[in-house]
Amino acid sequence: MIKQLGNAVRSKFAEYSYMIGYVGKLWNAVFHFAANGKAARKILIMQLLFTYVEALPICGILAVAIGSSIFILGNSVLASLGQAKLTYDLLVLIVTRELGPLLIAFVVTARSATAIATEIAGMVVSHEIEAYISIGVDPLGHLAAPRFLGVTFSLFFLNIYFSLFGLVAPGFIVQFISKTSMSEYFRNLFTSLTATSIYVSCIKSLVFGMLISATATLYGFNVNRASTEVPVAGIQAVGKAIFFVIIADVFITVLSYLFG
Repeated sequence: MIKQLGNAVRSKFAEYSYMIGYVGKLWNAVFHFAANGKAARKILIMQLLFTYVEALPICGILAVAIGSSIFILGNSVLASLGQAKLTYDLLVLIVTRELGPLLIAFVVTARSATAIATEIAGMVVSHEIEAYISIGVDPLGHLAAPRFLGVTFSLFFLNIYFSLFGLVAPGFIVQFISKTSMSEYFRNLFTSLTATSIYVSCIKSLVFGMLISATATLYGFNVNRASTEVPVAGIQAVGKAIFFVIIADVFITVLSYLFG
């Protein structure tokens, strides 16, 4: 039993050491791509199109629905306690600082992590990666780096888009359910919207994007030769990406409240 436990610990240590090494090589490939990646910029554009542009409608609907629901429920409860202004603090806290980045990360993971992992895994199985290497093209720089940047930037901009819609939409809806004027709503909102909330939200979105893209490309490259490994790579990429995002979210949240 002790031997099995030791083997499991050693296996996990080797796995995470490999991941750290991969991330280091990926960052090196990203810098190289930024300087000399003209041939793969189409991949970056297509990744932005799929991950950012095509996800805008669903993220906008989610933002409007969640922001409005939080304001309506929070206002009805807190107003009865004489603390109606805390509704704006609650709205900023949930939409911008906490739920927004995490929810967008889950949407991007479900849509893009699976697609990236299965696409790269299919290229490994069909020997396309070997073909790239044989002609002197680095697969990390040509395939992983543009997807890494595309997913990271997409999540960052989607998070801004989510916060904007989630905070602005209740200002229009409040006209039908409350005596609060639109000018008063936005005045109270901007009072509650702090720089710390914006910084934490932006940091989370960037970190989540890097984790999701790095995990998806890693598990895509990790398949061997069997075609049955392709869907498995997609499932593993999604599971690990969600795990890493949750751990990062807890870590960043704790640090923000300790030092914010």
